[in-house]
Amino acid sequence: MNASAGPGLQRHFAEGEGLATLFFQDREFSLPSVKVLPNQYFVTRRDMMLTTVLGSCVAACLRDPVAGVAGLNHFMLPDNMTNAAQPSMRYGKVAMDVMIEHMLRDGARIERIEAKVFGGGAVLANMTMLNIGDRNADFVERYLQQIGIAICARDLRGNAPRRVNYFAADGKALVRRLARSADVPVLRQQEEALLRETRLPLTAPEAGQSLQRLRRIV
Repeated sequence: MNASAGPGLQRHFAEGEGLATLFFQDREFSLPSVKVLPNQYFVTRRDMMLTTVLGSCVAACLRDPVAGVAGLNHFMLPDNMTNAAQPSMRYGKVAMDVMIEHMLRDGARIERIEAKVFGGGAVLANMTMLNIGDRNADFVERYLQQIGIAICARDLRGNAPRRVNYFAADGKALVRRLARSADVPVLRQQEEALLRETRLPLTAPEAGQSLQRLRRIV
């Protein structure tokens, strides 16, 4: 336990483990950016964009506006769905603990952190049966309430895949619901791998997946 982390936070890994490393210059927003993949997170003080694509997974976007520290993570399962002996960034509590611990080391304080949370969609039919998205959404809401971090915006559950662009400098988040894009086949592969891990049969996407592309700024 790290005393600076506050109640309920534990140090799980060496410093820097699980950090996203896919950096690029985003042409749409003209910002340095990093893509956060499943089981990763990123924390920064820079004016940059943090981006990820979500199906049943959940991303928490956290920011301390006083310290100017912001972070985004991407986890696949809540803690209570596995008996894995080793901590892993794929599980919600570990992903949240690790990112918040990093933010606190960089000067953030729990009582100042604001949260925006996204994802938890049932993008394959069996995701509805298993409730992975709902459980991930329930977990992140419960975790943040227990640790005392306010949720100021959320877009959770439903059946749409989402791309999240989070702007570290001002804490704005742009959420795009995806219908047809290069991200969707990759996302489907991730969801199918998750179903194989949980040993449920695979099925086709749910009816009604020809969604309009929507944009929300929160």
